[in-house]
Amino acid sequence: HLAWVGAGTPTEPALYARLAAEGFDVYRWTDAPGAHYEPHTHDEDETLWVLAGEITFEIAGRAYRLGPGDRLQLPAGTVHAATAGTGGATYLIGELARR
Repeated sequence: HLAWVGAGTPTEPALYARLAAEGFDVYRWTDAPGAHYEPHTHDEDETLWVLAGEITFEIAGRAYRLGPGDRLQLPAGTVHAATAGTGGATYLIGELARR
């Protein structure tokens, strides 16, 4: 979990451009309040960058609460679950297929 340390909240276009420059395929996702994802994995490396709201990820028995500007990196095969906050969550997802 990487908390945002820059001044202010980063803009969506700036975060999108940064993820694309890092080689990720990027798309925007919005979860309804309280949306829950059971434990699962992905075949590709994934990163999420929160734009608005809040979402909590559970990984290896630890909870990571992310808010605007926070980023989470999930290497391929990482088992994780997630629950959106009471106001939902909007974030960018970057997927990096193993080539």
